[in-house]
Amino acid sequence: MSILAKFLILLVALEHFYILYLEMYGTESKTTQKMFNLDLEFLRDERVKKMLGNQGLYNGFLASGLIWSLIEATEYQVQIAVFFIVCIICAAFYGSVTVSKRIFILQGVPAILALIALLLPLLIS
Repeated sequence: MSILAKFLILLVALEHFYILYLEMYGTESKTTQKMFNLDLEFLRDERVKKMLGNQGLYNGFLASGLIWSLIEATEYQVQIAVFFIVCIICAAFYGSVTVSKRIFILQGVPAILALIALLLPLLIS
C-alpha cells in the first residue's frame, strides 16, 4: 500500500472519528448544529440524541476498520481497506440522495480519492 493511500485512509478515518465525536458526545455543540444544519431544540430531543449516537457508533466502526487496514500486516491489508472505503462511499452516496449533496462532497470525495490511491498501483502494474 502506497504512502499516499495510507495518508488518505488515515484522513478518512480521522474524519469519521470526528463525526463519531460530534454525533455521540457533541450533540448540542455549535459545530454539530452547523454541520448537520439542525437547530439546538431539535438536537436536545432525547430521541434525536439516540439516533445520532447510533449513527456515530457506525462511523466509529468504519473508522476503526480503516485503522485496522493500516496496521494489518498480511496480504489482506488492501482488501480490508477497500471494503471499508467502499462502505463509506456507499453511505456518502445514500446521504447525498436522502439528506444533502454536501455529505458526498465531505465524506464521499475523500473516500474516493483514497480508493483511487489504493487501486491505482494495482491497475498500472
